[in-house]
Amino acid sequence: MTDTLGLLLVVAVTAANIGDRDAAAGLLRRLRRLHRAITLVWADGGYTGCLVGWCRGKLAPASEIVKRTADMTGFVVLPRRWVAEHTFAWLMNSRPLARDYETLPATSEAMTGWSMVTRMSRRLARPRAAGWH
Repeated sequence: MTDTLGLLLVVAVTAANIGDRDAAAGLLRRLRRLHRAITLVWADGGYTGCLVGWCRGKLAPASEIVKRTADMTGFVVLPRRWVAEHTFAWLMNSRPLARDYETLPATSEAMTGWSMVTRMSRRLARPRAAGWH
């Protein structure tokens, strides 16, 4: 899960036999425990159903589903969806995440966190352009 800038807030890696909707409840609990100030969560159309009601009833953040409408044809950039896709692209630049060599989900979560730390430290250490404040 990322913030609006694409920075990693919470990550959860599960076995392949666990669906995204099933893992979302645990991820949202962790998000609520670690970041209490978050009030809105945008989710992909795959999370429709009882997850929205569960989030509204059990957790404070409201959830909003970002879906394609029926009149959209071809490739269309969905609002807020690009943030998650951009983060995935950043993470795939990290060699350990480009191939899945890890056997434990916890190791994959740690590698994802470490890759984001590396990405952000490089961004902070980059010299600023002259005249930009």
